[in-house]
Amino acid sequence: MGSRKYHWQSQNVKQSGVDDMVLLSKITEDAIVDNLKKRFMDDYIFTYIGSVLISVNPFKQMPYFTDREIELYQGAAQYENPPHIYALSDNMYRNMMIEVENQCVIISGESGAGKTVAAKYIMGYISKVSGGSSKVQHVKDIILQSNPLLEAFGNAKTVRNNNSSRFGKYFEIQFSRGGEPDGGKISNFLLEKSRVVSQNENERNFHIYYQLIEGASPQQKESLGIMTPDYYNYLNQSGTYKVDGTNDCKDFQETMEAMQVIGISPGCQIQVLQIIAGILHLGNIIFTEQGNYAQVDSTDLLAFPAYLLGIDANRLQEKLTSRKMDSKWGGKSESINVTLNEEQASHTRDALAKALYARLFDYLVEKNGFEQFCINFVNEKLQQIFIELTLKAEQEEYVQEGIKWTPIEYFNNKVVCDLIETKLNPPGIMSVLDDVCATMHAKGEGADDTLLQKLSAAVGTHDHFNNWNSGFVIHHYAGKVSYDIIGFCERNRDVLFNDLIELMQSSEQDFIRSLFPENLNTEKKGRPSTASSKIKKQANDLVNTLMKCTPHYIRCIKPNETKRAKDWEESRVKHQVEYLGLRENIRVRRAGFAYRRVFNKFLQRYAILTAETWPCWRGQEKDGVLHLLRSVNMDSDQYQMGRAKIFVKNPESLFLLEEMRERKFDTFARIIQKAWKKYIARRKYEQMREEASDILYNFKERRRNSINRNFVGDYLGMEERPELRQFLAKRERIDFADSVNKFDRRFKSIKRDLILTPKCIYLIGREKMKKGPEKGQIKEVLKRKLDIGSIRLVSLSTRQDDFFILHEAQYDSLLESMFKTEFLSLLSKRYEELTRNKLALSFNDRLEFKVKKEGWGGGSSRLVVFLCGQGDMAQLKLGGKTLTVSVGNGLPKSSSHLNGAAQFSRGHNMSRPKEQMYSIPTRQTRPPTKALQIRGCQKTQRNQTQSQESSLDFLNVPDQGMSGMQRKKSISQQRAPPAPSSRPKPQPRPPGPRCRALYQYVGQDADEVSFEVNEIIDLVKEDPSGWWTGRVRGKEGLFPGNYVEKI
Repeated sequence: MGSRKYHWQSQNVKQSGVDDMVLLSKITEDAIVDNLKKRFMDDYIFTYIGSVLISVNPFKQMPYFTDREIELYQGAAQYENPPHIYALSDNMYRNMMIEVENQCVIISGESGAGKTVAAKYIMGYISKVSGGSSKVQHVKDIILQSNPLLEAFGNAKTVRNNNSSRFGKYFEIQFSRGGEPDGGKISNFLLEKSRVVSQNENERNFHIYYQLIEGASPQQKESLGIMTPDYYNYLNQSGTYKVDGTNDCKDFQETMEAMQVIGISPGCQIQVLQIIAGILHLGNIIFTEQGNYAQVDSTDLLAFPAYLLGIDANRLQEKLTSRKMDSKWGGKSESINVTLNEEQASHTRDALAKALYARLFDYLVEKNGFEQFCINFVNEKLQQIFIELTLKAEQEEYVQEGIKWTPIEYFNNKVVCDLIETKLNPPGIMSVLDDVCATMHAKGEGADDTLLQKLSAAVGTHDHFNNWNSGFVIHHYAGKVSYDIIGFCERNRDVLFNDLIELMQSSEQDFIRSLFPENLNTEKKGRPSTASSKIKKQANDLVNTLMKCTPHYIRCIKPNETKRAKDWEESRVKHQVEYLGLRENIRVRRAGFAYRRVFNKFLQRYAILTAETWPCWRGQEKDGVLHLLRSVNMDSDQYQMGRAKIFVKNPESLFLLEEMRERKFDTFARIIQKAWKKYIARRKYEQMREEASDILYNFKERRRNSINRNFVGDYLGMEERPELRQFLAKRERIDFADSVNKFDRRFKSIKRDLILTPKCIYLIGREKMKKGPEKGQIKEVLKRKLDIGSIRLVSLSTRQDDFFILHEAQYDSLLESMFKTEFLSLLSKRYEELTRNKLALSFNDRLEFKVKKEGWGGGSSRLVVFLCGQGDMAQLKLGGKTLTVSVGNGLPKSSSHLNGAAQFSRGHNMSRPKEQMYSIPTRQTRPPTKALQIRGCQKTQRNQTQSQESSLDFLNVPDQGMSGMQRKKSISQQRAPPAPSSRPKPQPRPPGPRCRALYQYVGQDADEVSFEVNEIIDLVKEDPSGWWTGRVRGKEGLFPGNYVEKI
């Protein structure tokens, strides 16, 4: 129940029974029914028995079949979320991808239990999670759109179900190696053809007839001769034309769209509708008997079906009332026309109607069918698969593998399958039926009685067979079923005489002719095939196909006969629980093992978990499996080693292995991802350097290393700075972040954190709280927020200094940043994205800027003048409203990454000036307090001495940012080795500069010092990186300069 994500049961505190009935305290039918009832009443329609899914039809739309649930169940282990058909679907799909083995799901249950809907949800889920191109999407559309098409032509209202499938379905979807559906086929069997010509009371013909009548356009109705449903003999026998909750008109549009999607051309669509209408008109042809011969009662009724089917009306009349028969006499054969009586003519008309519909249906789904006796036979075969694979085969496998096991009793329904399909000793019901049909005469009178007599003789003593006055009884796994013998032989013969085939082959319509491809000129040998022989072959072919797949099971239960939500019929559900064998299933599951694999496959899948097994285990496979299990500390009672397989008892133990395996692959994927990102970033930063160079090219002198360095963007470590991120919008992306100097109206230098996002510029400072619970504490304060689009101009000098001015309507900001080139490059890019205009840049050695309006006085302007001075370090001189900045000559204005600094190749030495601006330390492990000191203008002269020899390693900015790299460098520049002992002892050092701690600092490395608030520190060395060297309590080491103030 507990999931790391939201799921549809997460808000329900009440526990409804158990999710997995293996956990029931009592294993009885009553306990199972009670658990299912509790869950059903609380709208939990799915329950597990291990990996088998039990689904109870809720008879209403449930809320947990949305894209949110698809995302929740995708890739999740079964125990992570509540039972759901999506969990089974995902398990199937992942097994196919992982094991590269065919998978199948067998959905069983009685009519109205929800099998069709379950199949829809499975296909919908697979379609959603499998991804793919437009071609793949076309395949998915065909798979999904096959549902409304199959339902229209294969489903009908019955007494027990308003949307009952009157045929068996087998969907097969082929997938590419990447898991994308690239093809598929749909097979049908057991189409209930007799429904085309007759229906029981309160039932309907197939949906398509009523859809056509309700949904056809006026033009279609005129061309097809569509009337009201009570006009047609093939529809008016039951007196039922409407179904509650069904919109035949809307469904007709969906059926036509489905035909379009699966590739049926518009011309063929018209002919499909002509066949459907032609069958309806064919049923209105009535026969009378004159002199023992059949005649069409009203020849006017022949014209319209003949027109729709593209055949001659006179030939239609001839073939319905007579039949060509071949006779052999004395080695010669001749054909004679035999006139039919009224009953035979009616049978011929109905045979033609059923053949047309069945072949049209075969065309739509590409296969074949029969009825209730055959349907029950196929259900029996499917139940046999369930028994073979979940009960019988499992227990036999434990014995073969030498696993400790207590056998569990269960009913094996193979005896019922043999009763129906065995050929000899004694022959089964289908064999006896075929023998009787082979000796039937044209009319078939007495054949059914003969069948009953022969069945009594052949299988009358069988434990699962009984006679009764009108037929026979078979004890199926689902219970006793009585079969009326009347019409058994006629339906089994399923013969379509050559006259009718020949008639339809004479149609003017290519499509209709293609439905009757028989070659009537070839000589037939042997018995004609019967419906029972066809269905027996189809059922066994289906079983053979399914046995080659890894099976999954959904057992559908119908809770009532009223088709109402929350209506629970105890006895009905208990009967289904009994015949579905759920109790035995639980007992076997409880005593058995959830997972088994041959040793080599297990090794192959989980070898990556240990160094000894990856990439190849050198030794016996069984020893390798044991090594893996012990390495993950799996309890010995959770598995058993067979002769050739490993058996794991609980799914949770298997999920442990899967999670560890996923973590391993995740680690490797991250390594690959990191390398790729580094490569992409390097290319990106090269491009950024080019763009940055172009911005200042021919306008401004350059510092020697300003273009060559990597562009990092975030120099503040914003991912670990929630106190700064609080001022940004949620999920707002950070393009640039750095600590800069901001100059006020008096040219007083104040530290600010400058943050650039795709739409805004933030300037964040720090203030001491004067009241409230945080009184006396220094907190971050948003000093200014600028919309990028509001920037009118950015001003810079032509010299190599780091000053720039942001001009805005209210007042301007004078800032100083050693990373100005990177900042301006990103700002220009974002400005152009937002405004579709270039950012205005001005280069002049006299820069004027407006200051913020204060009090009653108006806002005035200030002037910054840049002069040629000495050295690379800027010298500041204040004079009233003017600030004079003196700095030596830098590289020529025409310097770029292609000339200037970029000409130094890796491996050459290059001077690394020490006059970089102060920036906040951004170590990987940050101090607990990240506040920066609000300082006055520091006019202290900076040390300009610098070693001219340094490596180009500074281009490789470490995880700690530029300042962290400088910190490492400052370590390497610490004191020289002590002088030889022969030299005189040094004189006591005079007191040097000192500083006072503003905040507590706890050293993170051995070369750092720790101090408390207000503690005095001897200052040994200041470094522009911000990591200073000092001495406290006799220990010398590094500390962050922004934690102290000089005294």
